[in-house]
Amino acid sequence: MKNLKIQILIDNPNSWMWQYVDRIESEILKYNSYCEIIDKSKKVKKGDILILLSCEQIFKKLNLNKFNLVVHASNLPRGKGFSPVTWQVLEGKNKIPICLLEADEKVDSGGIFFKDYIELEGHELINEIREKQFFKTLELITRFINGKDYPKKTLQSGVESFYRRRNKEDSIIDTNQTISSLFNKLRTVDNIRYPAYFNFKGYKYLIKIEKIKN
Repeated sequence: MKNLKIQILIDNPNSWMWQYVDRIESEILKYNSYCEIIDKSKKVKKGDILILLSCEQIFKKLNLNKFNLVVHASNLPRGKGFSPVTWQVLEGKNKIPICLLEADEKVDSGGIFFKDYIELEGHELINEIREKQFFKTLELITRFINGKDYPKKTLQSGVESFYRRRNKEDSIIDTNQTISSLFNKLRTVDNIRYPAYFNFKGYKYLIKIEKIKN
């Protein structure tokens, strides 16, 4: 499909996805003549495809574009909501579903066009996990755009569940546990935005984790 007006909305100014927007835009422009990155929902215009990435607000003007796409990393309808990859890593999962679905008035509830997976080996830190998530996200988006026909969607079925929004308290470290038992928590913290920390003798101490590559 060519000559589509494609817009990408990221309304979270602190989203990790911003570091990849140039890559997303350049990849889409290889196959299509128009792509615009938008940081506020009020800037969305009438077009063909709107892709909502890392959005905090529910976008309601679904009539402006022919397709409104969302990428969500869980086995929908289970795992709707916030930070699904992090929550699943904390649950001990290494195979994480990535869904390309249609945006709906209810969060993460639209029909699913494609579903794939990223596989983790258990050693990856948050930046490495995000990189895998990004490339699979880009793969699903370009698969939709480059198809000869728009794919059919599969309606969600089953019992739904929701992940809550994470906060700074989720990064606290229990000093009575071993590093091994805490590793999934350590590997999913953000050293800058929400670093791991622990309280000891009336003081708070930050912990930063980095991988040393040989």
